[in-house]
Formats: sequence, C-alpha cells, structure tokens
Amino acid sequence: MKFIVIMSAIFLHGLFEISDGYRILAAFPYSGRSHFKVFEYYLEELANRGHEVVVLSPFPREQPISKYKDINLKENVTASTSVFGLTLADVGRGSQIESILKLSKWGVEACRKTFKHPLVQKLLNSNEKFDVMLAEPFNTDCFLAFGYKFQIPIIAFSSCSVMPWVPARVGNPDNPSFIPTHFGEFSDKMTFMQRLSNTVSYVAHYLHYPFTMDAPGYEVAKEFFGDELPLLSELARNTSLIFINSHFSFTRPVPLVPGAVEVAGIHLRPTKKLPKDIDDFLNGAEHGAIYFCMGSMIRAETLPADKRDAFLQAFAELPQRVLWKWENDSLPGRPHNVKIAKWLPQFDVLNHPNIRVFMSHGGLLGTIEAVHVGVPMVGIPMYGDQNLNIKMVETAGMGVMLHYSDITKDNVLKALKTILDNSSYMENAKRTSRIFRDRPMSPMDTAIYWTEYVIRHRGAPHLRTAGADLPLYQYLLLDVIAVLLAGVLAVLFIIYFILKKFVAFVRGGAKTTSKSKKQQ
Repeated sequence: MKFIVIMSAIFLHGLFEISDGYRILAAFPYSGRSHFKVFEYYLEELANRGHEVVVLSPFPREQPISKYKDINLKENVTASTSVFGLTLADVGRGSQIESILKLSKWGVEACRKTFKHPLVQKLLNSNEKFDVMLAEPFNTDCFLAFGYKFQIPIIAFSSCSVMPWVPARVGNPDNPSFIPTHFGEFSDKMTFMQRLSNTVSYVAHYLHYPFTMDAPGYEVAKEFFGDELPLLSELARNTSLIFINSHFSFTRPVPLVPGAVEVAGIHLRPTKKLPKDIDDFLNGAEHGAIYFCMGSMIRAETLPADKRDAFLQAFAELPQRVLWKWENDSLPGRPHNVKIAKWLPQFDVLNHPNIRVFMSHGGLLGTIEAVHVGVPMVGIPMYGDQNLNIKMVETAGMGVMLHYSDITKDNVLKALKTILDNSSYMENAKRTSRIFRDRPMSPMDTAIYWTEYVIRHRGAPHLRTAGADLPLYQYLLLDVIAVLLAGVLAVLFIIYFILKKFVAFVRGGAKTTSKSKKQQ
C-alpha cells in the first residue's frame, strides 16, 4: 500500500511538473550579438526550468539542450545588415537621424527575410499553440504579428534603454526633463539647454517611429499575415510587460509601473577560471592592471595608426600592466607591459582582483559587468547608447569619458591617471556594485517569475495603467489645459468687460457733471 501511495505521489508530481511547463515563442532576429547575449541565458534558463522555448534568431546554440528549439536565421544576416566586426570607419560618424534610418532599414529587411524563411513559413502555416511571445522593441515591431497569429500575450524585452515610443505601451511615465533619451549624452540632472536638446530629441524620435518603423514593418507583415492584420501600433498596445536591461544603481531612478521591470545583470553567468597565460599575466601585475576592450562588434585592430600609437605611448608610461583585446596576431610598437589577445573572457577578467580600470566603448553589457564587479571605467563611446551609458557611469562617480576625437597620448594618460590616482573612483565603483547586487531576487529569478506570472494570469491586463489606453492629448491633459485656459480667458474677458463698462460709466458721469457746471 505504501508503495502505491509513493508511486502515485511521484506520478502526480511529474504530471504537475509537465502541466506547469509553458510553450514560449521568442523572436529576436536582430543581428547584433550583444543584443542576443542579454536574452540567451534567460532563454536557456526558461528551458532548464521545464518550459518549451522556440527561438527565432541568427544565433543558434552550439550545443542543443532539451526543450530549446532553434529556428536558425543566420543566413538572413548579409553584409548590409551585419553588425559584426565593424571597423572604426563604420561607427561614430553618422548623426542620430542616419543611425535611426539605418536601423529602420535593417528592421524592414529582417522582417521580410524572416517571414520568407522556410522554417518560419512552416511555423506560420501550423496550428501550434504558444502561451506567450517574447520580442525586442528595438528597430521594428513587425514580429508582433506572431502574437496576433497565435493569440498570445506579448512580453517586450529591451536589451538597452527603452526607445521613446515604448514606455507608453504599458502606460509608463516618460519625462524628458529628467530621463535622457537613448542616443543622448546627458545624466538625469540637466541644464536648461540640455533639457531643451533632450526634449527635441525625444519628440523627434517619438514622431519618426510611425513613418520609419511602424508603417514599413506593417506593410511587410501584411504580405504574410493578411490584410486583416491590425496595425502594429495596436498590437504593441497589447504588450503585457516590458523587461528593461537597466538598474537604478547606475542608470538612475525613473518611475516604473508594475508592467515595467528592471533586470540588468540577467546575462551574467558564474565566473570561470581564467586561461593560464592570462591569469599569470594579471597575477604578476604588481601595480594592478588595465583591461582594454572595444566590445564584440568593433575591431580594435582597425584603429588609425595615430590613435593606436597614442594608446601605446600612454600605456608605456604606466607601471600597470595592460590586457588589450586586439584582433590581430601582432601589435606594432607594443610595450613590454601590454599583452594582446583576440578573444578574452571579459567577465572573468573583470573579476580578477588586480584589475584597476576597464577601458571600454561603453557597451551596456560590459558596463553592467563593470558595475556588478565594482571596477571603474574609462569610456570611449562610439555609437548608439554608449554615450548615455558612460554618462551614467560618470554620474555615479565611477568613470570618466574620453571622446574618440580627443584621443591623444596626453588625454589617454590624463583619463587613466584620473582614476588610478584618485581612490574615490574605486570607492564609488564598489559602492555602486553593492547597490546593484542588493535585490530581493536575482535578475534571472525576477524575469522568470514575471514571465510565468503573465502566462498564469492570461496576459495580466491588471498590470497596465489606464494611461496606456489614453490618446496622447488626454495623457498630456491637453484637453483639460484647454478648458482651464478657456475658463481663465473667459473670466479675464468678463472682468475686462465689466471694468470697461465701469470706466465708461465713470467717465460718462464725469462728463455730465462737467457740462452742468458749464451751463451754470
């Protein structure tokens, strides 16, 4: 009898485990590897916790895992849309408008190529069932059509600071007076001119979205989902939740409704032992070490000779050792204290106790890693949100910004010595790290909980504020302001009219008195 009870319990436990497993569709076709790294560990963890995950991306897993199915879009990445191995001539030269137009073009191309992909076509023509869809609100919303096709709630996952047109989807306040835009270079405390510039940038980005991203993506989506497909802007309004790759410890506090959840650090994995040659090099750094990396997209070896030599000459005058991610086999003029490597396990390197400074382009993932570990930064922003990331690090007192155009031997030395010779930068980095790590749940557990929460509550519409459904003129109280102004103007007019009549009456009485006196 006891055996039957035990076996029944095991059976029921397994049954409940299976019933708790959800089917999740994840559409992340953007070709930026750093973007996908934000989602990758989270998607793996969803599968490891018993959920079936179908992932559309150009980054299939090298080692398959149970319940994780790739729809490989690698062949969609062409020379025109690739953001791998960028040279220094490819970045940091265009305006915000040019950047947006390029991103929009890539988005439309990704829509068409993804929907035409044979495996995606098979998915579109299937009767598969899903419980939720994950998508990034970045340079296109065309993939929200999957949510319409499968009639499932949508969770947006922003790998960077959210674009100006995204917060309204869950009714989250977004005020350019203290919230800097994605492409800006301001902190949360701005001068009048900075607020003016930030507001103009915010409005420009907000207004261009319907024309450069929404409309072109919708036309492509209609070809594959039919003319009855609702507008993408309508589908976007059905967003149940937004995960944001940010944390108030360094991206500064902003108001967040229940449907907007910060998960910065979700990409971080447990540290591993460094390769022996790297470990020996850092262990032997008597005065500490500097780690220099321009990220996974930019090839540092394409630096112009004058910029490269400026770094080398500056490094040669420092007692610290320098570990530099350099994609070539040799580095002309390399000083004895500089070691190069084509690839480095960045998070593991930053965790080495001898790292004193992290020199970086200011990519968000590297910035988060530096914040987590507590390593001060010298940031050399090149494109996208990198100016904003480094500005936030500066505001936290744990870094300095060095513009690419200002790179000289003296300026590189000045930036590095500012941090090396002033202990407050390391102290602020450690303080920020403590704040960043101090959370009731880890970023991963937070994201998993809210993903399952949205599914359990069938889209969790109760998370949305009423502001998400208000038209813009009502959200900004323009109708109320118009009525109040009309009321004030009406009162002023009445007062003016009464005063005018009163003055006319007084003057009329005065004239009558004067006439009477003359007649006498």
